[in-house]
Amino acid sequence: MRNIINLLTSCPYDYELINHPYPIKTVTDGMNHFKIEAGQTAPTLILKADDTLIALIFSGSQKQLDFPAIASVLGRNHLTLAKPKEVEKVTGFNIGNIPMIGHSLPCVLDNRLLNYPFVFGGTGNPLVTLKISPLALPQLNNVVAYITS
Repeated sequence: MRNIINLLTSCPYDYELINHPYPIKTVTDGMNHFKIEAGQTAPTLILKADDTLIALIFSGSQKQLDFPAIASVLGRNHLTLAKPKEVEKVTGFNIGNIPMIGHSLPCVLDNRLLNYPFVFGGTGNPLVTLKISPLALPQLNNVVAYITS
């Protein structure tokens, strides 16, 4: 969490670290707890293309991820979810607790997140959520591609 706080101190965009008494595990949990739209939730998944791990920050309004389309945007033939042990080894975080920022992986960002003044996503701590302007995400991540609906 210290890495995230260090990144945020240099961020010119508005953000808030929000503590909550229980983990926010699903889009529905986030919508209900923060009284927001599904699209404002910003889960982060770790994908694997060949031997490369890539973070995907996407809008919770997406009902299903199109892995072949994302692979095509990245110029890759095949894309899968990374295995939990790989994720923890590379990021230091368990799946389900991947932060939106501070993971040092190349990143794919869902353009739909840019439609909101704030998005809500992980910090690596299941009891803390990051509320941040989506405009900060390209500045705080190594964005290599964007996806759209």
